[in-house]
Amino acid sequence: MSKPIRAVVVDDSALMRVVLREILNSAPDIEVAGVASDPFNARQIIRELSPDVITLDVEMPRMNGLDFLEKLMRLKPTPVVMISSLTEVGSDITLRALELGAVDFVTKPKADLQRSMLDYAETLIEKIRAASRARVRRLESPPDVQTGRIAVKTPPQFFSTEKLIAIGASTGGTEAIREVLRSLPADTPGILIAQHMPEQFTAGFARRLNEQCRMVVKEAEHGERVLPGYAYIAPGHSHLKLKRSGANYLCELDCGEKVNHHRPSVDVLFNSVARTAGPNAVAALLTGMGKDGALGMLNLRQSGAHTIGQDEATCVVYGMPREAAMLGATELVLPLEQIASQLITWINVGQRAVRI
Repeated sequence: MSKPIRAVVVDDSALMRVVLREILNSAPDIEVAGVASDPFNARQIIRELSPDVITLDVEMPRMNGLDFLEKLMRLKPTPVVMISSLTEVGSDITLRALELGAVDFVTKPKADLQRSMLDYAETLIEKIRAASRARVRRLESPPDVQTGRIAVKTPPQFFSTEKLIAIGASTGGTEAIREVLRSLPADTPGILIAQHMPEQFTAGFARRLNEQCRMVVKEAEHGERVLPGYAYIAPGHSHLKLKRSGANYLCELDCGEKVNHHRPSVDVLFNSVARTAGPNAVAALLTGMGKDGALGMLNLRQSGAHTIGQDEATCVVYGMPREAAMLGATELVLPLEQIASQLITWINVGQRAVRI
């Protein structure tokens, strides 16, 4: 029998520590090895226990979760799942935590804490399991969210909307998407992105990317035209689909049932792109837990689209790209740092080159 996943819970709320311990200990393959009320207490516990995963509250007294996370990822890189509030400030802090190296996050309910958290038990347990297998890297220098910031967005010079890029991701995907988008030129064809994320976070995610990328990044709106030089993030409350109106591509939002337990679903996006754009599309499936996007990518490849899967070595969690590779859905498997250039190489085939 394999050893259980050893977790340490760091939270200033006594009730949250009790609830999280109960939830995690209810899983046969997880045990809570220790709890701490603040980062100062946590420091010694983590040093002594060397846990497989840490759950970390975002907002705590004495030292906030971000400061502690940054120190942890410099000195003792360990998979961390953030426990976040559903406020706008909480979402910004959580996105910053992902930039600093946190693997994933779960949202803390606003009311009836104990009962609501129990509803999240299955999700939390799955995220702890995924985090225990995640590849975390030492933080060498603080990520500068202003690095690469474009003060003025220049009008795109690439005017064809015929080509299109589709990207899907889950666990670890916020940073993977950021790396890909920051490597693309301002006049890249329109990009549609499905990232598994609650609706309270997607607008903030798009805003942060827009500050750091040469193209315009925004949350997708129903019925808006897909334009070159723009990247559209699926809002957390809806599936994002591609549709055509005459010669134009449009975004379509669908608040229907979850697919593969997700809304937005990567499969829903990829399937719509396969139907609407076919061989005019290129797609990338990035790091993530589960199998969402694998069948959609197979449909894309069968429709004539070019497809890339992120490789195991650079994935935080090698789940979704692995499933796609096993189906034969990926034309190429590449490390994260090579994906943007390959997308542009395919986009440029048979037409004027865009500028890198």
